[in-house]
Amino acid sequence: MDIAATSPVPIRTKVIAQIVLGVVMVASWEAAAVWFIDPFWIGKPSAIAARLWTEFVDGDMIGHTGITLFHAVTGLVLSLVIGVPIGVLFALRPFVADTVEPYFLGFYSLPRVALAPLFILWFGIGSISKIMMAFSMVVFIVILNTHEGLRGVDRDLVDMLKSMRAKRLYMLRKVLLPSIVPWVFASVRIGVGLALVGAVIGELLGANRGLGWYVEHSAGRVDIIGVFSGLVVLAVLGMALNEVVKAIESRFTEGRY
Repeated sequence: MDIAATSPVPIRTKVIAQIVLGVVMVASWEAAAVWFIDPFWIGKPSAIAARLWTEFVDGDMIGHTGITLFHAVTGLVLSLVIGVPIGVLFALRPFVADTVEPYFLGFYSLPRVALAPLFILWFGIGSISKIMMAFSMVVFIVILNTHEGLRGVDRDLVDMLKSMRAKRLYMLRKVLLPSIVPWVFASVRIGVGLALVGAVIGELLGANRGLGWYVEHSAGRVDIIGVFSGLVVLAVLGMALNEVVKAIESRFTEGRY
């Protein structure tokens, strides 16, 4: 079977299938909570929906969501601003990459959860510690993907431009940077979830607002509906951010290639 020859699924069909799958999952969850498992342990979609309505209309859920979104997106953008140039440097200067690699991989292997208390000690319980947590979760992915994208550049094309005495800046702008665009967007797609995780971890350990704080506060009161409400908002936020990134990537690549 020729995979390349298969026609793409129409957007309408895809959206309908996604909606049907979501309805089936929620209905199964509701049925399990009614007939099979105590809702105390798994929550109940109808109760979660009622709680979310109350929290968004009369409570502070919009504020908590906005705070977590700010922490995650700021950390994600900061990781791109710092990670892409470092990845380019590693690709253009192999000696630098080989020298730094053992230490880079050592820092990359550190569990971020273990760094969270240190970030709170360094940066306090305000927004900076949460942003740095999100940043630390994503920046290594950006560096590695950027480096790998530049390593995959067509060497014959680079050699041809060198033989034509093309300037390094021209090659960087016309060949090297366009080649890493898919890799950068792949980093962002992965980084959305990681940035949210980093922001929530920071809010769990030291905060008085945000979705991480809301989940921890609900768990401390043994409020399972509150816990699942915060988790549902986080899941929806992650899906929404991924769709935004996909839309930007589609527009960017269509206009460029």
